[in-house]
Amino acid sequence: MKRWMKLAAGAVAISLATAGCAGSGGSGNTAQSNANAPQQLSGELTVWLMTGSAPEPLTNALHKEFQDANPGVKIKYEIQQWNGIQQKLTTALASQTPPDVIEIGNTQTPAFAAQGVLADLSDSVNDLNGGQWLKGLKDSATFDGKTYGMPFYAANREVIYRKDLFEQAGITTPPASRDEWLAAIDKLKAKFGSDPDFQALYLPGQYWYSLLSFIWDEGGDIAKAEGKNFKSTLNSTEAKAGLEFYKKLVDASGTKAPKDNDEATPQQAGIYGGGKVAMFIGTPGEVATAAKTDPTIKDKTAAFAIPGKSAGKSAPVFLGGSNLAIPVNSKNTAAAKAYLKLLSGQKYQTEIAKGGYVPGTSTDISALSSDPFASVMAKAAQNGRAVPSSPKWGEVESGQNPLKDMMTAYLTGKKSIDQATTDANAALDKLLAGS
Repeated sequence: MKRWMKLAAGAVAISLATAGCAGSGGSGNTAQSNANAPQQLSGELTVWLMTGSAPEPLTNALHKEFQDANPGVKIKYEIQQWNGIQQKLTTALASQTPPDVIEIGNTQTPAFAAQGVLADLSDSVNDLNGGQWLKGLKDSATFDGKTYGMPFYAANREVIYRKDLFEQAGITTPPASRDEWLAAIDKLKAKFGSDPDFQALYLPGQYWYSLLSFIWDEGGDIAKAEGKNFKSTLNSTEAKAGLEFYKKLVDASGTKAPKDNDEATPQQAGIYGGGKVAMFIGTPGEVATAAKTDPTIKDKTAAFAIPGKSAGKSAPVFLGGSNLAIPVNSKNTAAAKAYLKLLSGQKYQTEIAKGGYVPGTSTDISALSSDPFASVMAKAAQNGRAVPSSPKWGEVESGQNPLKDMMTAYLTGKKSIDQATTDANAALDKLLAGS
């Protein structure tokens, strides 16, 4: 990740124009002037951001600019750890004295919104640069037709590959379609397949974040909204087609990844760093993880967007990231909204992009263009999506995930595609219904 640059901060100057009128005594002008004066903010503003989200130079500049413009406000800034944050937020949001601004994972937002502990920001969307919000993050901040968060930042997956191995296999340009991707795998296996440890593409059997791209690319989804609830669609024709392509990719890839585990067990970046893998699907940050195994591998590595069915059109990607929200019991809502407004502006969104993240409230991704990994990620993010904005989604990810069970059952041949998707559909429906 690039080093964050410290921003220059300055006070906001506001001039009020007044006009005199003979014989008025000035009383009418004073009233008009007071009516037009900006609201004077005061009190303490408690801000909770997560570790690693906003480096110190950015928050220092942001807080200085905010307090220069609002000298009556004192910012109490606290960095939180991801470990244990769910319970800490639950306790804080249920109290009468919660923080005033909080960072929450985008898949957590609907659950907290459903509990009635987040302020409705629907009327503030335009003030928060709403026209520039990434659609996938915007959807994750929406529950029951209302907006309960402002997108903060996002990251998504891409295909990370060895440039040197591609060149040796005669692959001159990165694949731009599924068919080209499969053809590249064939060329890599033809060149390096005599090595029993070689893997053209490392692809675990339960990597459901990647599966989402193929389901969405087929025009399907994992669940659809029905009023205030969600109905699973894993047994749809489109979802089955996405799962079928995943199996085709696994079968063609020569992967030695477990079919009963995900990309974190073992850590796929470490496997890639071992030097026997030509490609894997991951986030830009995983390149640095691979370099811990082999420091030279970054210079040998590049990335391309996950290919779609149609040539030249990448597949949709899952947007992971964070939203910023205001607790409904905040004692300083006006200052909290002003804080979010400042952060949502182009100045700070550009700094978020310079740090290697896709900015949440700006479609300007030019600050990411010089990074060979972040630039690919940022471009693909424009076609990013979120998981269903169900308050029960957290239970899907933290419990017995039906998508993982479905993938393993189908990839290992324990179930047909019809049986695997039917069983997963029923299990997902049960979780989303809360029973």
